[in-house]
Amino acid sequence: MTTVPFDFDLLTELTETSGVPGYEDRVRELVVRELEDSVDCVRTDAMGNVVGTLEGERDYSVAVAAHMDEIGFMVRHITESEDGYGFVELDALGGWDARVLKAQRVTIHADDGDIPAVIGSPPPHTLDDDEREQPPTVEDIVLDPGLPYEDLAERVSPGDLVTMSQTTERVGETVTGKALDDRVCLCAMLEAARRLTDPQVTIHFCATVQEELGLRGARALGIDIDPDLAIALDVTVANDIPGFDAGEHVTELGAGTAIKLKDSSVITNPKLHDRLQSLAEEAGIDHQFEILPAGSTDTAGFQYTAGAKPVGALSIPTRYLHTVTETAHVDDIAATIDLLEAFLETESGEYEYTL
Repeated sequence: MTTVPFDFDLLTELTETSGVPGYEDRVRELVVRELEDSVDCVRTDAMGNVVGTLEGERDYSVAVAAHMDEIGFMVRHITESEDGYGFVELDALGGWDARVLKAQRVTIHADDGDIPAVIGSPPPHTLDDDEREQPPTVEDIVLDPGLPYEDLAERVSPGDLVTMSQTTERVGETVTGKALDDRVCLCAMLEAARRLTDPQVTIHFCATVQEELGLRGARALGIDIDPDLAIALDVTVANDIPGFDAGEHVTELGAGTAIKLKDSSVITNPKLHDRLQSLAEEAGIDHQFEILPAGSTDTAGFQYTAGAKPVGALSIPTRYLHTVTETAHVDDIAATIDLLEAFLETESGEYEYTL
């Protein structure tokens, strides 16, 4: 097994910590803790975004963004079974494929502490043909915390939050767990912040909120910090598994960091992604290109919220997105950190990104 060339303990802490859109508090505490020793100042805003600023010599600023939130759920109803046990019905926070939820463990975040629960799945031999073929929806999902209804109703209320329960593990040359989207990129951003000491330009390291519900934190920060340039970090699709043709892969694990050319919400600045490619080639950093047919990232959130901005993005190829077994290659994570560092070290504010 290859040595992990980044802070795996930090990645584990970030991914295993809970933080759904709008309620990223626990993750925010970790980000503030990590940034305090790496930047000149750290601040948060009314939405919960974190900005760690490293002052540069020139009157030019770069925003680097990675989002803190993970997809999860909100409790919408508590119901009682005929034998007096309590069950919890959910509303989704972010884009779930309900097929992957059956037979998973979850955590209900109640006011008096976390409550473990399971998403049950009836034994297949008890279902008729129609029930087996019927695709589930999030509305069909019911949590079983194993508690009597009266006890559950005293502790859990509509509006309480629910996240998936999963550990982060090394599997061969990869890392797998929940919330790699986007905590693996949050980890990459924090690693780059540790390495930088004397940039020529001011760098705002932005840990954003509510990306999974429409890039909301990035849109607000684009106005508030008004950077001259923005680069976002996020995971991207890697369909390099059996069942997909090569043209459907989007990216491949182990082939390096992905320089985004487009997704369904943004076309990155050609001069900016050309510069990223040149830096990667000069430094011998493995890289590939990302053309994502569907999906959006904070890149688009920064592009025009305070006037037209050059934007770019680095993506970490990830299999099984929006599941509890998201999987990324350790070398691709390291390549993303290396290229981000190289870019920020050499950005002078004198490059011409106007088209």
